[in-house]
Amino acid sequence: MTTRRDSPTDGDAAELKKSRSRPSLHAALVGYGYAGRTFHAPLLAACPRFTLQAVVSSQRELLDHDYPEAAVLTLPGMLSRPDIDVVVVATPNPTHFAIARAALEAGKHVVVDKPFTLTVGEAEALVALADRLGLSVTVFHNRRWDGDFLTLRRLVAAGDLGHVTSLESRFDRFRPDVRDRWRERDDPGSGTWFDLGPHLVDQALMLFGMPRRIRAELDIERSGARTIDRFHVTLRYDSLDVVLASSYLAVTPGPRFHATGTAGGYVRYGEDSQEQALREGRRPVPGSEWGLNPAPGVLVHYAEGGPSSVEIPTDSGCYPAFYASLAAAIAGDAAPPVSTADMINVMRILELGVHSAKHGHEVALP
Repeated sequence: MTTRRDSPTDGDAAELKKSRSRPSLHAALVGYGYAGRTFHAPLLAACPRFTLQAVVSSQRELLDHDYPEAAVLTLPGMLSRPDIDVVVVATPNPTHFAIARAALEAGKHVVVDKPFTLTVGEAEALVALADRLGLSVTVFHNRRWDGDFLTLRRLVAAGDLGHVTSLESRFDRFRPDVRDRWRERDDPGSGTWFDLGPHLVDQALMLFGMPRRIRAELDIERSGARTIDRFHVTLRYDSLDVVLASSYLAVTPGPRFHATGTAGGYVRYGEDSQEQALREGRRPVPGSEWGLNPAPGVLVHYAEGGPSSVEIPTDSGCYPAFYASLAAAIAGDAAPPVSTADMINVMRILELGVHSAKHGHEVALP
């Protein structure tokens, strides 16, 4: 097992501060659905280094209300504009590869909402193209900056759990009714494994690196559902099992994280506060209490007299750090917020999970 020690928050505050004195990067957002409207547009607007210059969307009336200063363009029209520096792709999953490739070929840096692509081959092709053109391409793995994940990562790095022997990481929902939307249709890249799975996979790889083997169960459990709405995936390391799970029929969701180790354990219920805040229209501003997570976790220590537990405050989350880090990377001052190796490794796990579920057996990683 290889433990990743680098922290995604190292230097984030400094980057946010330094970015205010640098020239603005002009960004174009492709897609104004849930991801574009809830995450990317407000986070771009909150980053001093970015200006939301244009949006590619048919929702002109909504955009005129939300971001009247941004031009509403077609994709070819946006790609032809020399004043666009960065293109953010927040469209349905099957379109990620083609739009990202076109943006790179037009000389733009690119951010792709998760999942990066649909296959490892597509991921490697985009990385190779960006490298050849001297451009940046990365994926929006915002859950690296969830407060509960930052807390767990800090505890693991500090050795508070000893040698970690098991981790259960869950994203549960209660959505018994099947909706008519692209995420729930029987199309490539639909379903929860490609929707919520990338978050959980990326977090597991950040903590422990690549596993030795994977076994996946990808199921349809709701009546009338047409694509995966439940997954239970086990990543096996030398002396550690990581279970990644999600269900759309979780009336009482399980713990978001449940980690055990030779020295103790950590449990936390509830989700990070930032997505809900963004949905409600709240925006991250400097000096605010953005990202505060009032619900604590519980840390259990093992001792001769028996286990003892203590509440552990949850670290503040920081989604704005993604775009601050991206701006620093484009300026040549820092590494990108998500490395090319990490992007490809997440896609490798997603792809192998599909293979394992299809054939009903555990799969060894190369």
